[in-house]
Amino acid sequence: MAFETLKASVYSLLDEISKQPEDLHVLQERLREDLAALRAMGQPLPQDILDLETWLEDSLAAERNGARKPPLPRRG
Repeated sequence: MAFETLKASVYSLLDEISKQPEDLHVLQERLREDLAALRAMGQPLPQDILDLETWLEDSLAAERNGARKPPLPRRG
């Protein structure tokens, strides 16, 4: 898959998350797959995508612990 296609896929995840926050586990797995493909291609990862990855991890941890989820990062 081409870099721009993967990048577009990752950015579409952010839109999906804002529309369907109940599917965070599925979206996190898709993000991990896309990021792994970008890393395998030796491409740099944009900071906002890395921020999204961190947010997903923090949100799922908060969900497991019954804590409040962090606010969704803004797309830059």
